[in-house]
Amino acid sequence: MTHSHDCLHGFEWDGVPTGHVGHLASHEAYITGDNPDVAILFIADLLGWKFKNARLLADHFARETPATVYVPDFFGGETLPQDLILAEKWDQIDLAGFRVRNSRAIREPEIFECARALRDRYPKVGAVGYCYGGWAVMRLGAKGTGGHDAAAPLVDAVVAGHPTFLTRDDIDGVAAPVQLLAPEIDFQFTPDLKLFAFETLQKHAVPFDYQHLPGVKHGCLSRGDPNISGEREAMVRGKNAAVGWFQQFLHSA
Repeated sequence: MTHSHDCLHGFEWDGVPTGHVGHLASHEAYITGDNPDVAILFIADLLGWKFKNARLLADHFARETPATVYVPDFFGGETLPQDLILAEKWDQIDLAGFRVRNSRAIREPEIFECARALRDRYPKVGAVGYCYGGWAVMRLGAKGTGGHDAAAPLVDAVVAGHPTFLTRDDIDGVAAPVQLLAPEIDFQFTPDLKLFAFETLQKHAVPFDYQHLPGVKHGCLSRGDPNISGEREAMVRGKNAAVGWFQQFLHSA
């Protein structure tokens, strides 16, 4: 534990985010940590960059990796109703419109812009994404995105938690060390896609870690709902796994 008020499972459920709001490239961003050599780009799920747990997760990554962590706004200032998302009242949310306004074609160039800004400044760069952010970090870890080498990815390591909009091509293209955080029950990261990822990534000459989270469902890794059995434990396990992954690949020579 890094702080005395951490709960027994290692997450500051009732904590207060300790970072500040600044900018990364052309985007507002929550920024936490002060490591001059290691940065992590955190791409949030539909709960957005202002969601308290996202910022607390970023604080944990900053302290425990350690790193400077950036959580940009990649939704053009739009904020979906958090109470409806947490209650899973999807029929009351304009998800179709949100997806159009924040399509991969629209947001991918912005996400790459932010990653390149970090690459220009920091010797080591990682990326972590949940749900919506899952496909994005896999793209950042794809071969050929680094610019200086046909096989080099833009980032040094990626962590994807219950990824959404992920394609087989995204998985097949990964060249950076990749960790997948996979709840058992997931309508987006389906059993077929999980199996494809597990089989395909083993064929690549990159480190691969698959974390199976039994009994929990999509969204648990950022939501950590105390009223849903196993969610808080899964969120802590996911956080700890990501920290270990980043410690290994962002602090190596």
